[in-house]
Amino acid sequence: MTHPRPARLPTTRPDHAARYAGFGAGSLRECQRRFAAALLDPALPVPPGLVGPDGGPVTKRFDVYRNNVVVGLVDALKAAFPATCRIVGEAFFVAMARSYVVFELPATPVMLEYGATFAAFIETFEPARAVPYLADVARLERAWAEAYHAPEGQPIDPAQLVSIDPQSLPRVCFGLHPSVRIVRSVWPVVQLWAMNIDGGEPRAIDLDGDDEDALVIRPVAEVEVRVVAAGAATFILGLMAGASVAEAAVQTFDNHPAFDLGAALRDLLAVQAIVDWSVREEVEAAPIERQP
Repeated sequence: MTHPRPARLPTTRPDHAARYAGFGAGSLRECQRRFAAALLDPALPVPPGLVGPDGGPVTKRFDVYRNNVVVGLVDALKAAFPATCRIVGEAFFVAMARSYVVFELPATPVMLEYGATFAAFIETFEPARAVPYLADVARLERAWAEAYHAPEGQPIDPAQLVSIDPQSLPRVCFGLHPSVRIVRSVWPVVQLWAMNIDGGEPRAIDLDGDDEDALVIRPVAEVEVRVVAAGAATFILGLMAGASVAEAAVQTFDNHPAFDLGAALRDLLAVQAIVDWSVREEVEAAPIERQP
């Protein structure tokens, strides 16, 4: 018994074929590139081959869509950098954010991750040079956001360290909480940030005062921002890079002879920053990278 061959369905509607005919000149990747470029640059025309439901031009539709995309990205930056925005004012921040959006598209659909390079962009944004500490404030805000969304970590019981042989202490490597971040600044960045977040109160800040290095951590539910000594910041960065206590301490003493190793370790335990530890069989001879 033979069965009738089913009718072949058309692969493309005639109206769709006409509508997308303009895209045939290049690859899909090239069409996407043109679309993305035009989406961020209002000086560029509507991408060729893009038409409306009626087959007509879509200039107004595309302009609305383009504006919504840019506004959405700018709003995401405003939400992620509220102190930075408050320092320079909304009008300045929006103009700066729009310039950033043109050069930096989201790498993922998760808007919480957008803005990782915003602080570096601010350093190159000429109008922001009048506020030289602005990039560091943005860097601190980014560290706060990363700490907030970092994985959980279980702090160790300080009593565990009693079991470490004192002779083995130099070879101990500490695993730090996943939320730990260090932000180094030549400005009083923690004071500037704290004054410009919700609930912050304006006050006089000596911009020529001491530098501030910040430890950012979320040991439980709330993110904590603490000022730490320059030597402690160098030591913590060494531990984060995988250095043993001895390696991190030697690097720190080179730049900060008055560094208090015991106090630094006590402070890390106090803020619940240490979640793991191990003892190396041997201390590696290769020096670790110097931190600035």
